[in-house]
Amino acid sequence: MQKTPQYPDIFHELKSSVRDAGLLDRVPIRGSIEMIAVLLSMIVALITSPLWHPLLLALFITIIMTRAVFVSHDILHLQYFKNKTFSKKLSYPFSALILSNSSSWWDYKHNVNHHTYCNIVEKDEDIRALDGAFTEKNKGNSAFIKKHKHLIFWGAQFFMFPAFIAQSYAFVIRRKLWGEFTLMLLHWPLIWGTLLYQIGTIDTLIVALTVNFILSPWLSFGFITNHLGCETFNEKEGQSLSWMELQMRGSRSLKGGSLVHWFYGGLNTQIEHHLFPKAPRFHLLKVQKLTKEFAKKHHLFYFETTPILAYIQINDAIKKY
Repeated sequence: MQKTPQYPDIFHELKSSVRDAGLLDRVPIRGSIEMIAVLLSMIVALITSPLWHPLLLALFITIIMTRAVFVSHDILHLQYFKNKTFSKKLSYPFSALILSNSSSWWDYKHNVNHHTYCNIVEKDEDIRALDGAFTEKNKGNSAFIKKHKHLIFWGAQFFMFPAFIAQSYAFVIRRKLWGEFTLMLLHWPLIWGTLLYQIGTIDTLIVALTVNFILSPWLSFGFITNHLGCETFNEKEGQSLSWMELQMRGSRSLKGGSLVHWFYGGLNTQIEHHLFPKAPRFHLLKVQKLTKEFAKKHHLFYFETTPILAYIQINDAIKKY
């Protein structure tokens, strides 16, 4: 992406309009309804599992797990409740028990580093994917990755879920978070142990493999549209930018209405999510409308594409590597 002139530091104007519209208000009731729905859905799936065809059961569990990812993400951004300690504990049923993922790992990797240092190469590990293929000086160091870059990148999208699990376990063990580690271990007997008892080994294996090969690309094909192929900055450049400029120039939003918003879990409104990480997912389409009007009014670059075009842009960035 070509760099644009510095943005005026007028974020307060946009924030005031978003706040006055009530779009920064937390949603404890609506959030609680979704949390209860996810937990009940998983219980129903496990109890009724012998009544399902394994592939249909896998699809249902995939939808539940996908929603658990988005719910946990939103809880940790304090979109439902203000208290951070309470919110982190509230995320455990969704992250640790349903997904065997670490809330502590995600909070550190995503909330602390990625949101604070969006697309700053030295700080934001997300933008260093594929040996720096998506950074400005994407010359890389690995001849193997250069040779097999497309196979590695697009193939890796089908293994994101187990990669998250592996990173989660490494993090909690390294930090000695034994309570969270125990909750993550409970995922296996609660989810997969129950399925083994209910439907047997073969059908459980079918469900497990199907879940992974739907859930992994569903999540990863959503995540990669957010920042890959957008502008990147070195640490000195990043420090010179205002909050608004850093987030808007380093993020990409996707076109589409409610269906796209549901499928991407609100991450399609990535610019808005980065500008207002505590704004509830349920409000982000309305926040997007205000943000686009604000950008048009002040002649600010607003990076928005269709999902398909986003993947083309990402692939073009890989070609330049």
